Amino acid sequence: MLGGTGSEVGGQPASSAGSFGLGGNLGVSGSFGGAGAAGSDGAGGRAGAGSSGSDAGAGAAGQSSSMYPSATDVLEVLARVNQQFAEKWPDPAAPIVVGGTSRESNIWTRAVYYEGLLNLYGVDPKPAYKDYAMAWGTAHGWQLRNDDSTTTNADNQCAGQAYIDLYNLDGAKDSARITAIQTSVDGMVAAKVTKAWTWIDAIQMSMPVFARLGALHPNGDYFDAMYGLYSYPKQTLGLYDTTRHLWWRDANWKAQQSPNQKPIFWSRGNGWVFAALARSLDFVPATDPHRAEYLQDFTDMAKALRALQRSDGFWNPNLGDADHFGGPESSGTALFVYGMAWGIRTGALDEATFGPVIVHAWKSLVETAVHAGGFVGFMQSTGDDPSDGQPLTADKVPDFEDYGVGCVLLGGSELAKLASR
Repeated sequence: MLGGTGSEVGGQPASSAGSFGLGGNLGVSGSFGGAGAAGSDGAGGRAGAGSSGSDAGAGAAGQSSSMYPSATDVLEVLARVNQQFAEKWPDPAAPIVVGGTSRESNIWTRAVYYEGLLNLYGVDPKPAYKDYAMAWGTAHGWQLRNDDSTTTNADNQCAGQAYIDLYNLDGAKDSARITAIQTSVDGMVAAKVTKAWTWIDAIQMSMPVFARLGALHPNGDYFDAMYGLYSYPKQTLGLYDTTRHLWWRDANWKAQQSPNQKPIFWSRGNGWVFAALARSLDFVPATDPHRAEYLQDFTDMAKALRALQRSDGFWNPNLGDADHFGGPESSGTALFVYGMAWGIRTGALDEATFGPVIVHAWKSLVETAVHAGGFVGFMQSTGDDPSDGQPLTADKVPDFEDYGVGCVLLGGSELAKLASR
């Protein structure tokens, strides 16, 4: 996703070397730590020990439910995944160079990583996790991409999710952290913008921002504006299939079919919506007239996704055709783990029905995709359909690694929250 068209970015990332001490010019101290050596891209075997279920707790995380892998095991996997990424990108302000093009590191791909990191911090509050996120926000002056606080582009608003979460983490609220994102959203609310989300990824990039601001300012019009933006792709553009309870990525894909004459419902695109609903419902008040609709869409999607899980625990890149670039895919799978784990934890989903689904998916991710050094394989590159980045393998490096790491951190941290109840 990049620019006005909302298409995902492409190319090959520049590699950054160096250890992750978070010192020096960043003004932060400490390290992420965690078990396991930090790995290079695609190096080393996959770790298979992260899914064993035990009732041991994760320190401060508390006791584990017996259905799930222990919180300790889950958090150990996440520490390795995060360490591998953070050591590759020791300077959170460094631009991302892909295919010869340099991009600021507050673009959506990196913002999704910080969503996952801060969700992990919520269950495993290592100071270094927060410090790394703070260093990123500070380095960018809490600005949106291109320093444009008038943007209506959902991709460019995505950084605002982490900015607001970091604002909320500190008792002494620093308004500078949310000035740019609030200015952007306030402009949309005042202008009654409703047609900005024309592709479903935009729902994840921007909807949780509106929800967070709505919770901060209950007398504002953020929730009404959020529903207008959500209903445009869902109802006006008809991107939500009310029979299959899945979403077309954008209007271009509604008329297209796979070579087997089946619909194309992109896995990660549906994962974006599923995660966005969870990340927004956390802040939507019970009195909101549209909360029931959001929750219904979420539970209907969960039921549809459960029926489409592969026998190996993953989901296919195309949810509408298992033979269309069939094979495991990590980003969509991790987002579905996140949403379902959130749904169980909040009572939106039945634990007996969906608990085994996420346990199977997480076990498969850990044993098949996550390397001993923390690299995550079978991850689709940026794009807008199941063909992007194909063929996927355990060792293939996607063009941008950050959003995929963020998806895994989101999914795993929600599972750890379940395990530590």
